[in-house]
Amino acid sequence: MNLLLSLLGLLLIVLSLAIALYLMTARPYQSANSVATAYDEWTEDGILEFYWGEHIHLGYYGAPPQRRDFLQAKADFVHEMVRWGGLDKLPAGTTVLDVGCGIGGSSRILGRDYGFAVTGITISPGQVQRAQSLTPPELNVKFQVDDAMALSFPDASFDVVWSIEAGPHMPDKAVFAQELMRVLKPGGVLVVADWNQRDVRATSQNGNRQVPLNGWEKPVMQQLLDQWSHPAFSSIEGFAELLAGTGFVAGQVTTADWTEQTLPSWLDSIWQGIARPKGLVSFGVAGFIKSLREVPTILLMRLAFGAGLCRFGMFRAVRAEGGSEPAAISTARSIPLGQI
Repeated sequence: MNLLLSLLGLLLIVLSLAIALYLMTARPYQSANSVATAYDEWTEDGILEFYWGEHIHLGYYGAPPQRRDFLQAKADFVHEMVRWGGLDKLPAGTTVLDVGCGIGGSSRILGRDYGFAVTGITISPGQVQRAQSLTPPELNVKFQVDDAMALSFPDASFDVVWSIEAGPHMPDKAVFAQELMRVLKPGGVLVVADWNQRDVRATSQNGNRQVPLNGWEKPVMQQLLDQWSHPAFSSIEGFAELLAGTGFVAGQVTTADWTEQTLPSWLDSIWQGIARPKGLVSFGVAGFIKSLREVPTILLMRLAFGAGLCRFGMFRAVRAEGGSEPAAISTARSIPLGQI
């Protein structure tokens, strides 16, 4: 009995130290440089690429979700996003800006399978270098360092602007929305997939009322922000409103919620560490500890998306021929303009 109590006490001490270390070594957003540094480090050691493949984003498992290979689900996501955005109807040679391209997995699919001329941008020089090394010269795909908050391209530069899971890193979502729409050509299509926080307002008979994050949601959301250099998550409704308010949108901003379709990705990403033990040998003890450190954040992500604190939002908008009034918002449910 004394031995058992001693072991339990030791386990609690180790667990407490691990939690303290996890909290003390958080990587909160400080500037674009802190985001770039984080991605440079992950790209340099190769751990993220080994487990997550060329696509540093969630996978698509269908609705209801079906069992799929983790890496294949990520490629499937790209094709599903192309179809949802109507990009499969566009001709070869269509110019695409991939905002937050990572190491270029999605850019290469867009170039290889659809014949698009793709420019991928990321804040991380390390990612640009790795993306270039992975891209065959026959593809019309190129990469460069650029800041999505102040894109270096002139107005009306691209037929399509595409972005997957870059928005949480943006400190000013209104500026981000403005830049995405600004570089679109008139008639061009914006397609965005992003992690979002649940809406913090709801409609009652007396008008809008605040529905703030509750007791467990606040600390969970704070860790999701602090651990992976996110300044804030927008809501689906809020970001759709920001796009509509740029004055560039023709017709409606269309949104969808793909939380169900992407939810298995979180636990699948943890399973990769078990199913592919080669990584333990390849990256040594330091790599194992670094990978293990991300497990609590991934579990918090699974909790947040599964419990409704977070939602996976899809956004589509078309650039107006000229200046326009703020556009309407088309969603799966009716959302009054102004509800954030």
